[in-house]
Amino acid sequence: MLDLNRLKALHAVHVYGSVGAAADALMVTPSAVSQQIAKLERETGARLMERNGRGVRLTDAAGLLAEHAERILALVETAEADFEALRGEVVGRLNVAAFPTAVRGLMPAALLSLKEHHPDLWVQLNERDPDRVVREVARGELDLGVIQDWLNRPMAIPEGLSKATLLDDIADVAVPAGHPMAGEREIELAALHGEQWISSTPGTCCHDWLVFTLRGASLEPVIACMADEYPTQLALVAAGLGCAIVPRLGRDCVPDGVRLVPLRPRQSRRIYALWRTDAARRPAIRAMVDALVEASRTQENAWAVN
Repeated sequence: MLDLNRLKALHAVHVYGSVGAAADALMVTPSAVSQQIAKLERETGARLMERNGRGVRLTDAAGLLAEHAERILALVETAEADFEALRGEVVGRLNVAAFPTAVRGLMPAALLSLKEHHPDLWVQLNERDPDRVVREVARGELDLGVIQDWLNRPMAIPEGLSKATLLDDIADVAVPAGHPMAGEREIELAALHGEQWISSTPGTCCHDWLVFTLRGASLEPVIACMADEYPTQLALVAAGLGCAIVPRLGRDCVPDGVRLVPLRPRQSRRIYALWRTDAARRPAIRAMVDALVEASRTQENAWAVN
């Protein structure tokens, strides 16, 4: 009989293209992946990996077995979801991920609520970029993810995934306290012609969105500084090194030297919970989504008070 963990290791190599990448996805060592595949070779009596330069590649036999493994793993997930739904209990394990500001702004309250109300549920939390979250949820490596997209640049969601809106996160422009427009009630984005900008690093969804949005307002972005975390961006704004567009969920502490001014037209990003549709019957998935919805409402109420 074929061992499920060995099939999972083979499938991960097939999907990610290398033993090292498969090990990262499975959160094990490359040696552990190689050992699982070596045992699978002995079980099947077929050669599954062979040398290819400095790396390895899967044989035709491995490719065929990996395709079967994908269907087997999907059936196992469906069986587990059906069994949990039959029991109606919020138990087991959830592997979840969110982008950094959601990890900081939503996850603590959501996980605390789950711990209090469902102590038999164990949640593994990971920090991921939204694009990676979508891929890993679609592949079954994550049970649930929290992602974002901007209303003027929505993200495509693959078939077979479901989502629930958590909140709309409004973004304002952060300018140095001495900026000529720091006292305005709102700022037209196009009026920021000639400004230097502080952005996330190239290749991230936030950097790509900023460039897209500025060019949509006929502003050619001049990126003076790059930092992925919003608190770091705000510190750079406070030092007078440029302006930044910062969503509310990213403002833990606003330095004294920064003024946040609403933009016209308003800019906001929508934050979602995302999971595989076939797993929606799992009580644990429903409980996680409910906890995130409640954490989002609490956050929105806090913004309304402030």
